[in-house]
Amino acid sequence: MDTIADDTILSRPANTPTTATVRTPRSGGKAPHKRPTFWSKLGSAFAMFGNGKSIAGLSILGFFVLVAIFADVLAPYSPTKVDNTARFQPPSAEHWLGTTHIGEDVLSQVIHGTRGVIVVGFLAAIIATIIAIVVGVMSGYLRGWRSEGLSALTNVFLVIPGIPLIIIVATIFEDPPLWVIALVLGLIGWAWGARVLRAQTMSLRSRDFVQAAKANGEPLRRIITVEMLPNLMALIAASFVGTVTAAIIGLTTLSFIGVIPVTTYNWGTILNWASAQGAFRQGQWWWFLPPGLCIAAIGVALSLINFGIDEYVNPRLRSAGERARAMKKKGMNVNDTVTVVRTNPQTQENA
Repeated sequence: MDTIADDTILSRPANTPTTATVRTPRSGGKAPHKRPTFWSKLGSAFAMFGNGKSIAGLSILGFFVLVAIFADVLAPYSPTKVDNTARFQPPSAEHWLGTTHIGEDVLSQVIHGTRGVIVVGFLAAIIATIIAIVVGVMSGYLRGWRSEGLSALTNVFLVIPGIPLIIIVATIFEDPPLWVIALVLGLIGWAWGARVLRAQTMSLRSRDFVQAAKANGEPLRRIITVEMLPNLMALIAASFVGTVTAAIIGLTTLSFIGVIPVTTYNWGTILNWASAQGAFRQGQWWWFLPPGLCIAAIGVALSLINFGIDEYVNPRLRSAGERARAMKKKGMNVNDTVTVVRTNPQTQENA
């Protein structure tokens, strides 16, 4: 008798009973699928930064970070050095971005002001993101009065006005350090991120892999750090980028209107001095245009990073981007509304 095993007809070996079934391993069988580790999940979570928009934004942002780190080396002069012989001087070989009303080098002020913007922006974003993760994930995973209590705390911080609080802090400290400004901006900027993380965590807690981890007796800290956080990295990154943007805009705005003392160098204080000395009216563009362009450039960089994250998270945007790249590789116009239809030559001949 012949035996059928794995859809293949096998001949019976000698001295084999007629009732025996001969089984052979599947040819070309694959090894069993390994369970993804924490690091593999984390690596796939950061794949959001692999598209062109994110890379362009990270490149611009990285340039400003390097300028902030090496400001003392890159600046040709001290930001407070006065040259009485070069007041209101336009850009020249000696002063590439001109000078102020008392002869200070504008380029040196812009370079040193980058450090304050980057430090406050990232420090405030780190503080806000940590609080948002703790409050948002815990309130989304837990149930009952603990979840409702954390949600109520988030709603309270959503309506706290930021500018009056910073004005109060500025009156308490005669010259507040950068970490104090960043702390205040971080404490008032975490609520929106916590709300988004809470909603997504409430969706994840009913997924099969989370229920399986709970059934296996996994501790709460491992369920959150290993099972949930890698799946929340896209939202956490978007919240971090948004908080950096809000902190930088808040710092420069408050410095420009004079809430933060002008002795703390950043791009906002440079614009404050330029406005106070009439640089806008007198057309001294070299004083106010460079810091304004820097604010715009870092805003564009953060927006590109955010757009790249949105393209990764949103399936519609991701599929549209993939189709557009595929069409460009084939030499087709992405904006072309005419669809090319391929017909069978035999059909044309029969017609």
